Amino acid sequence: MKITHIGGPTTLLEIEGVRLLVDPTFDPPGRRYSFGWGTSSVKTAGPAIAVEDLGRLDGILLSHDQHADNLDDAGRALLPSAPIVVSTVKAGKRLGVTGLAPWRTVTIQGIEVTATPSRHGPAWSVPIVGPTTGFALRPRNSETVVWISGDTVIFPELLEVGDRFDVDTAILHLGKVQFGLTGPARFTMTGRDAAELCRRIRPRQIVPVHYEGWSHFHEGRAQIEAAFPQGRLTWLVPGVQTALS
Repeated sequence: MKITHIGGPTTLLEIEGVRLLVDPTFDPPGRRYSFGWGTSSVKTAGPAIAVEDLGRLDGILLSHDQHADNLDDAGRALLPSAPIVVSTVKAGKRLGVTGLAPWRTVTIQGIEVTATPSRHGPAWSVPIVGPTTGFALRPRNSETVVWISGDTVIFPELLEVGDRFDVDTAILHLGKVQFGLTGPARFTMTGRDAAELCRRIRPRQIVPVHYEGWSHFHEGRAQIEAAFPQGRLTWLVPGVQTALS
């Protein structure tokens, strides 16, 4: 697999020649976006690759459509150019794309894409924050998957990923998202959360994303790295394609 980190959660995956874009965000930095109920965030870094330089897309995997750090205006404009867009059931209805409930599967040019559970914050916040999803990607004739966590905290259903799949590479959305209005409540995992999760699902490789480029992230690389044994994480250089063995 080859992976390019474009910024925030946005990555471009190439698996057996199939090119999948995750959570497209291509707006320039500097703008403040409302996330609802009085919360907001400023985009502090632009994309490492311009949208016009992406090349061919075989599909877009969208963890959710209601927050601009996962789908901004430029990313939304890109959706019609992809042969298939896969997201949550509610996003499917709003956007007219393929919506998958947890554990449901669709195939994109031979890559089996299974929606996995995701909860974007404490249980009480779900009606406010809205649904999110992760994705398990199984290449042809493979016994293992590439797992994209989506924006989530740890909760019981998330741990089922390790029961159902042999995870080769885990691409984790981190950053310890918090807002002043909601106090200590966290809406994505911390580094410590991620380390505990990985002890449970036992991925061979761990790739952190979604920890920089926005003002609502409260943990960066240093804090995430400190939560793991030295050398356990695979860090990506934005804009540089990395081959994962």
